[in-house]
Amino acid sequence: MDPGIWIIVAFILGLAARQVGLPPLVGFLVTGFVLNAMGVREGAVVAEISDMGVTLLLFSIGLKLRLGSLIRPEVWAGALIHMFITVIVFGLGIFALAKAGLFLFSGLDFKLSLMLAFALSFSSTVFAVKVLEEKAEMSSLHGRVAIGILIIQDILAVIFLTASADKLPSIWALLVPVVLLAIRPLLMKIMDRCGHGELLVLFGLCVALGIGAAGFEFVGLKPHLGALILGVLIANHPKASELAQSLLSFKEIFLIGFFLKIGLSGTPSSEAFGIAALFVLVAPFKVALFFLLLTRFKLRARSSLLASFSLANYSEFGLIVGAIGEANGWISSEWLVIIAIALSATFVLASPLNAAAHNIYNRLADRLSPYETKTRHPDDQPIDPGNAEIAVFGMGRVGTGAYDFMRTKFGDVVIGVDYDPLTIKKHQEAGRNVIYGDPTDLDFWARMRRDKSKIRMLLLAMSKNAANLAAAKQFVKKKSPGIIAATAQFDDEIAALREAGVHAAYKFDAGAGSGLAENAVEMMETQKTEQFEEKKK
Repeated sequence: MDPGIWIIVAFILGLAARQVGLPPLVGFLVTGFVLNAMGVREGAVVAEISDMGVTLLLFSIGLKLRLGSLIRPEVWAGALIHMFITVIVFGLGIFALAKAGLFLFSGLDFKLSLMLAFALSFSSTVFAVKVLEEKAEMSSLHGRVAIGILIIQDILAVIFLTASADKLPSIWALLVPVVLLAIRPLLMKIMDRCGHGELLVLFGLCVALGIGAAGFEFVGLKPHLGALILGVLIANHPKASELAQSLLSFKEIFLIGFFLKIGLSGTPSSEAFGIAALFVLVAPFKVALFFLLLTRFKLRARSSLLASFSLANYSEFGLIVGAIGEANGWISSEWLVIIAIALSATFVLASPLNAAAHNIYNRLADRLSPYETKTRHPDDQPIDPGNAEIAVFGMGRVGTGAYDFMRTKFGDVVIGVDYDPLTIKKHQEAGRNVIYGDPTDLDFWARMRRDKSKIRMLLLAMSKNAANLAAAKQFVKKKSPGIIAATAQFDDEIAALREAGVHAAYKFDAGAGSGLAENAVEMMETQKTEQFEEKKK
């Protein structure tokens, strides 16, 4: 089939999914199944695009990864304990069905049962990153924990794939750490000279697909692991975030091929649908186990629940593990189709679950809070805003401009709030009063209840409109007095902000920070005048 046809089908079904509140990736998955039903089979083009999409995804994760986040107990221990328990529980269940001689389970021994359980123990990196990016929660505590757990899982998958390969890595693979340390300064200098345009994008593609993927494959290591490690290698460069943003469009387009590939993996039978449905029914066990483990590691119930929802699915790596088993003759190809159906179904179910995650927590907060430990995680401590009267949420370029304008005009009653620890540290070193906090958190204002009456102006300068909208709704819901001003990128976003109770919303521009602050001050002064005139009457 002409690639133009499946691109059209993917667009139509992706748009349809978006209209019913699902992420477009669900439409792309359905596209694969539709094309498969039409007799279309996976070709070299789709396979190549899919592989490039996953490679760029892992490279982008590496660019944003702080290695220190992986050594935290809730990440490495949480991932390992969760995988161990899941493999044992699921493995015993599959083996019991095999002993009973049911369907395709018959013929599976205990080792193969554990292998299938291992494939089902992973959560999808592709899905979680997409969901967290769309909700602007990649840098939040629950986002960092979820991504950290996924990276630990990815590393375990790579170890399995390497151990299952017919050939061992080349002897030259031993030199990889030395070579990486040697070329890192050179890569940093080249990155300095690339500027901010197309050369920077091309540099990223060369590093991810050339040095990372192709280089690792040359010495017998997994290409995706190479892309991830190369991203980590240059993650400390000042342009790392800019590079990740520049590669976003390429990554998005190529990942369409990945989701099409899943749908094109085979034609499901009624028996396959039944087994896949069984796997979907037991998927909530993974979510509940993540929640229990994360609360044991001193995260609040909210952070634990949101992180668990991000991991509430099966993974593309499960398909890869299954493909290894099928290639080695351990399992039949029908198991690949079963895993693909279960994976797709959990994507569909997890999408609205994550979209409504904050509302779900709001309703269940009283029931979930008893699971919290008496002591809190260092990043989940109560917030103390001091005597702040003006709060700026989102301390990026726009937020920094707004903060500096307000600080000059009103002095030390201004406070900045962000949930990226590195951003906070940078501003604190520059002398700004910036604290850690997630304004979309239901508990955010409750944890500031002693001081909420002092906040008389809220400036929402976060990069994602969803985050600004959520913060505005929380502020209005708590009936907190004061002016709310926000920035947005598009006219429909401005309309949504004003409908949520924002007094003034403005589009991004070169002087958006100071412009936002200045307009908010004018509005506050107008409000004071109106209140004074009302009192005179």
